[in-house]
Amino acid sequence: MADDNKIAAETRTSFGKGAARKLRAAGRIPAVIYGHGGAPQHVSLPGHEVFLLIRKSNALIELDIDGATQLALVKDVQKDPVRQIIEHLDLITVRQGERVEVEVSVLVEGEPASGTVAELDTFTLLLEVLATNIPSRVTVNVEGAEDGTQILAKDIELPEGAVLVGDEDQLIVAVSIPEEQDLGDSLSAGDASTTDAPAAE
Repeated sequence: MADDNKIAAETRTSFGKGAARKLRAAGRIPAVIYGHGGAPQHVSLPGHEVFLLIRKSNALIELDIDGATQLALVKDVQKDPVRQIIEHLDLITVRQGERVEVEVSVLVEGEPASGTVAELDTFTLLLEVLATNIPSRVTVNVEGAEDGTQILAKDIELPEGAVLVGDEDQLIVAVSIPEEQDLGDSLSAGDASTTDAPAAE
């Protein structure tokens, strides 16, 4: 695991809005860790490091809590609706070798046939993967795809070890010829109707 995914967490003993405000003023973010039937753990995390981490999709975090190491995924992020400052995190613990379900972004690459466009219909895929090997994205290649091409979930080449969860016939990408309105004809029709209109008496 990359070193920038490692975060030192501190156990929290004070709770409530006042305690949370003091933490954020000190550059730390209150968080709760859930998972595996144990009692929730209340911790605080360094704000800047957390901000950098959650920009990565499905980032696996290695937490150092009082000398003990624990792997976790971000379950929920609460932000200030105006300032977009992270106010609280919910994390869920995972174990080495454990499989988890995650939403993975779909990226379209390549150019379809001339005169066509590729439209992304579904932006994420739900996959079951190893917690320690979560892909950042799934790529769909539309190079040379003709009008009418439809790429379904089952057609996508998944990363090694990943399993599709959900409807395998879900439409992901559709290739089509874009509809174009003939503005010249529209304007001509408008001019004709104006010319033909009887003068007001």
